[in-house]
Amino acid sequence: QGMTDLILDLQGNGGGYLNTAIKMADEFLSGDKLIVFTEGRAFPEDKRFAKYTGKFETGRIVVLIDQGSASASEIVTGAIQDWDRGVVVGRRSFGKGLVQRQIPLPDGSGVRMTVQHYYTPAGRCIQKSYDDGTDAYHMEKYNRFESGELFSMDSIKFPDSLKFQTKLTGRTVYGGGGITPDIFVPLDTTLNSEYFGKLVRSGVFNQFALNYVDKNRSKLSEKYPTENDFLTSFTISESIYSKFYAKAKKEDVEYIEEEAKRSALAIELRLKALIGRNLFSSGTFYHVINELGSSYNKAIEILKNGEYENVNIDHTSSR
Repeated sequence: QGMTDLILDLQGNGGGYLNTAIKMADEFLSGDKLIVFTEGRAFPEDKRFAKYTGKFETGRIVVLIDQGSASASEIVTGAIQDWDRGVVVGRRSFGKGLVQRQIPLPDGSGVRMTVQHYYTPAGRCIQKSYDDGTDAYHMEKYNRFESGELFSMDSIKFPDSLKFQTKLTGRTVYGGGGITPDIFVPLDTTLNSEYFGKLVRSGVFNQFALNYVDKNRSKLSEKYPTENDFLTSFTISESIYSKFYAKAKKEDVEYIEEEAKRSALAIELRLKALIGRNLFSSGTFYHVINELGSSYNKAIEILKNGEYENVNIDHTSSR
């Protein structure tokens, strides 16, 4: 419908079906470009290519990823990055690129055995290494936080053996597990607090928003007949806050004033986003909550200030 810019948010996306990832990547890549391939010791190489004319083969794409982006979402991101089709923004993805086969056993159980790895078009293995043992593998995500990787790109050291070149412009991209972004955005912890974490984990946000909309739906619909009316005019009143904190206390989440003040914006926007979702649609949730997204805001910024064009890519995908 004339769209010229697209932000594809894969943050926290743990993946899904391989064929769906291939079809999604095919929407952005022209011709018969390689999307992903697999290799294994006892299995032949299997290459998967773009086949169809996609809905967005020209125009600017920004892909958002973080340490929770894994598997199928890494396949899509890797294909877009390796073909210089868009700019990847955020933090290094998880690094889950295993192909597994289930082998049935006589007692009806089964064993899932890894038989191949996924590779991006430039030849990067998506799977992070097991070389240091399973304990180190399971601690790797925690170690990223401890090492400072989530806060500074400079903390990641890549040997020359992990450097690869993109397919069209020859930009340097990195292997070693996961997809490393073109533009790094540090993890923002300024609004975090132990109290906010307890509120989220308790489920009180969802419970309160659902009950609030159910009890006040007719009044809310009359006052905010459209989503835009809600986005521009609805505010979290003191009455709503009071009822919310009372509900939280009933769920054994004791109010901590200092931490509530620190997380005030996060609490406000999460409440508004969830109320909006229950009143309108899931899209309303993201219209509100994206204000907290540092990577999302960076994507908007680079599309507006010319930084997107400074990354040496071929965003038309016509080659």
